[in-house]
Amino acid sequence: MPEQRTLKRARKAKQQGKSPSTQAGEFVRETIRHIRQGAHGARSTKQAIAIGLSKARRAGVKLPPPRKGVVPEETRNQAKREMARSRRNGNTRPSARRSRATLRALRRESREAASPAALARHAHQSAMKKSTAERRAAARKAAQTRMAAAWKDSYENQRNSDSRSSVRQSRDYADPGRSKNEGVGRGHAASV
Repeated sequence: MPEQRTLKRARKAKQQGKSPSTQAGEFVRETIRHIRQGAHGARSTKQAIAIGLSKARRAGVKLPPPRKGVVPEETRNQAKREMARSRRNGNTRPSARRSRATLRALRRESREAASPAALARHAHQSAMKKSTAERRAAARKAAQTRMAAAWKDSYENQRNSDSRSSVRQSRDYADPGRSKNEGVGRGHAASV
């Protein structure tokens, strides 16, 4: 079961109009954190990411199943089942015996799959599978997303500072007898 803060972050990403893969990234991040903390392990970085994506689909992220031919048919079918499960009533309790068995198996696995070196190696291998044009397109898209986020942040910061200054101004107008030097230093008025 995903943590509440992960669900909250994924919901926020959805409200901001971010892609399903970005929303699912929160669940992958949670899985990586669990592995690093020692809650369980994973046989490979690929498996760690797959666990996170599975959690995301079950939580209702509209992440499509992988393309045909990229992964085994069994994996695609599992992804379809998870999406269908999220659309149905999500209150059905999973089998306790199966959950215990899965967790016990994962606890026997190494924590190495979530190490920074393993994640970097996986990212590099994934990038090398893509063509130069695909990598360039992904980099452009990432840059645009970062730029949009930066503009949004600066706009929000500007609005917050404007609202704070208007509150300060209204306070000054409310008490015209209050001098600007009042409250400066330790009980002493500043020299003019």
